[in-house]
Amino acid sequence: MGRIQTTHVGSLPRSRQITDLVFAREAGVPVEDAGFNAIVAGAVADIVAKQKAAGVDLPSDGEMSKISYATYIKDRLTGFAGDSSRRPPRDLEQVPSFLERQARSGGTPTYKRPKCVGEITVKTMQPLADDVANFQSALAASGYARGFMNSATPGVIALFQPNEFYKTQDDYLEAVAEGMRAEYEGIVAAGF
Repeated sequence: MGRIQTTHVGSLPRSRQITDLVFAREAGVPVEDAGFNAIVAGAVADIVAKQKAAGVDLPSDGEMSKISYATYIKDRLTGFAGDSSRRPPRDLEQVPSFLERQARSGGTPTYKRPKCVGEITVKTMQPLADDVANFQSALAASGYARGFMNSATPGVIALFQPNEFYKTQDDYLEAVAEGMRAEYEGIVAAGF
């Protein structure tokens, strides 16, 4: 019997430097693109090397450049703006003192979760190009032949970014899928 290969999906822990930089950019603080990308490239190289050391067979870039696994798309697609209301999980609502402590300690998201307020089209694929280049470089440096790059699905996007523009939820999902096509195709074209 052969060895079972390992992989994973999702964000990996970020350094304070990356966290501060990603959240600053999200808050509208001017962050120079080349400097941002250089720091993210270093973080991706570090996280890929850690996956190699841990024995992960098919690594990811850890989603180092993304504010969150679903809301990052507002930087790549048009049609998303504002902030959606959100409710805490029901179990946390039953213990308000814990919920308040979580919020004070940073245990709950402080970034905006936009909603769909306009037509969804591709805004820019430069962030994807940067992610692909950073990941390819990190894979080569760590001796990996291949890796896995995450991308938000239409269902996840629609779940976390409510529709206030399209007539029906089906229309919204179709528009999200069409808008994300360039990212999905770019990831596949890069070999991920």
